[in-house]
Amino acid sequence: MIKVQKFGEFIVNHRRLIIIICLLLLIPSIIGIKATKINYDILSYLPDTVDTVKGQNILTDEFGVGSYSIVIIDNKMKDKDILKMEDKIKEIDAVDKVISKSDILGTSIPEEMLPDDVKEAINKDGTIPILVTFKTGMAAGETLDAIDDLRDIVGDSCKVSGISATSDDIRILLDQEMSVYVVVASIFCIIVLMIALDSYGVPLIILGGIGIAILYNMGTNIVLGQISYITKAIATVLQLGVTMDFSIFLYHSYQRQKEILGDKNKAMATAIKETLVSIVGSSTTTIAGFLALCTMSLTLGTDIGLVMAKGVLIGVITTVTLLPSLLLAFDKVIEKTKHKELLPEFKKFTNFIVNHYKAMIVVFLLLLAPAIYGNNNVKVYYNLNKSLPDTLQSVSANKELQEKFNMVSTQMVLVNKDMKADIAKQMINEIKDLDGVDGVIGLQELLGDNVSKEMIPDDILSIFENDKYQLLIINSTYENATDESNALIQKVNEIVSKYDENAIMAGEGPLMNDLVKIADHDFNSVNVTSAVVIFVIMIFVFKSISLPVILIAVIEFAIFANMSFTSYFGTVIPFIASIVIGTIQLGATVDYAILMTNKYVKNRKDGLVPKEAMRLSLQDSIKSVIVSAFCFFAATCGVSLFSNIEMIGSICTLISRGAIISMVVVLTVLPACLILCDKVICRTTKGLVRK
Repeated sequence: MIKVQKFGEFIVNHRRLIIIICLLLLIPSIIGIKATKINYDILSYLPDTVDTVKGQNILTDEFGVGSYSIVIIDNKMKDKDILKMEDKIKEIDAVDKVISKSDILGTSIPEEMLPDDVKEAINKDGTIPILVTFKTGMAAGETLDAIDDLRDIVGDSCKVSGISATSDDIRILLDQEMSVYVVVASIFCIIVLMIALDSYGVPLIILGGIGIAILYNMGTNIVLGQISYITKAIATVLQLGVTMDFSIFLYHSYQRQKEILGDKNKAMATAIKETLVSIVGSSTTTIAGFLALCTMSLTLGTDIGLVMAKGVLIGVITTVTLLPSLLLAFDKVIEKTKHKELLPEFKKFTNFIVNHYKAMIVVFLLLLAPAIYGNNNVKVYYNLNKSLPDTLQSVSANKELQEKFNMVSTQMVLVNKDMKADIAKQMINEIKDLDGVDGVIGLQELLGDNVSKEMIPDDILSIFENDKYQLLIINSTYENATDESNALIQKVNEIVSKYDENAIMAGEGPLMNDLVKIADHDFNSVNVTSAVVIFVIMIFVFKSISLPVILIAVIEFAIFANMSFTSYFGTVIPFIASIVIGTIQLGATVDYAILMTNKYVKNRKDGLVPKEAMRLSLQDSIKSVIVSAFCFFAATCGVSLFSNIEMIGSICTLISRGAIISMVVVLTVLPACLILCDKVICRTTKGLVRK
């Protein structure tokens, strides 16, 4: 404790230097933010051990079709204009090949000689598709820049489809919305803090300190190389909401110590000591909750988990270094803008909860079954395109591709190059007979009965064959990540494996299929991991077996209640939201329960009977819990309201609603559970004897 006190005194004595250093650190932080790459491809977070990922790597490295777009143009455009357009597209750095009708036919193949599947693929309903393949991955920065250049070349009259075009639209949309997220979250938090605190100046100082911590966190992401666009979108508001508690605690402690000690410097040194001791335990559970996301097989969890855990740690450091320095520097402003606290004392509420704790238990038990049922029946979707607004260019282009060419989803199969032509034909015919298959394009199909291999241009041949593999492109009428699509992929895999046991499936459809399998596994494993890790930490915090069980059970009930709203209102949410919400809500809001339980244990040790101990604990905790929950709500609800990317909006909707539900549960159910289980708690908690 003496060392912690000296640390506080050091901060107070060097506050000007600390402010200068912190401001200077913003320079590398901003540079780091600019240099950190953003990944817009969720499929790239699949583990490298998955066969479809291996296949995708082969497509990218050896065939140059790991990423591609299809440009849909009007067939009224003259051939010479199409050729000029192709030449311009080929000059784009990341473009590998540009294939159109003229490239396939060349000068030696009449269109009438081509198989029907091929003829339909190159000309249909007044439009002509041009295939553009890229040297880089689906959502690599070079690919997205190439999409921008491609759109500039083809103009508004043509449409650019494909997953890369969709990723580019997400990038544009997110860049437009990010500033809105931050501004709205800040305004909402200022409103909450203006009501909750006793000075109009303090909210701005607190937000300034947290804002600098957020910039540090986002700037240090450069050490990770890249972060996902989902992490970029939610990390700022999450860090704001999660670490707000620390700042409020420091300010309250500072004001309390000023009244006791009369000297602002001594008061701040003591406040730093109190805050550091208190928030270390609190932040540990939050960090552990976020790190539990790193256990996901889908490494997007690691991406979010590391960034958020790092953000909480940075928040703790700035709370006990920068914020005290700012509060002391602006102490006169704080005093001049003091006002009466607007939050009531909640004495009637406190008395009601304590006096009717048995009724609270009954309500809890009545709601438990429907909460569990609702949580277990949440409907999710995996098709990422569904999370985007219809107004996006790529969404419109993809729909036209579906409507005119019946290209809903694509599967790619790599089989042995030396497979005999008649065997390959037999395999392709089996695939064609499957329900949901609209056509198969491969070298054997391209050749047909009238076209020899020598007649095919080298650019076309290199797409469908190399020295190891030949490539089949299967057009499916089923949407990606649906039960029908996944069943079709399984059937196709069975057929190709029968002819070539080393065959590999790749493409968006098979990748999505593996995403579904991995996500289902992650949903269960990450929630169990986070609960177990936080449970173990709380055993050491409380030196108790029973208290961690009660606290985890209460917050898990809040999580189930949160998810059940989604189920009972018939909302279908993106799969990522269903996976991460449990861990985030548990890690971020279990602090509410820890705060109240700590006070209850202390009051019981001081000799108070259960009801009185809880009455005093609830009275002391209620404002902190309410302010914390509403700040968390304020920081995230703005994103849920304004985001046009449903993937991001859904996550923030669940988080903001979860903060309020956790608050209600902690203020009603937890007090009742602690009173009811007091005998067990006393017997299983070190240093607590029943009185």
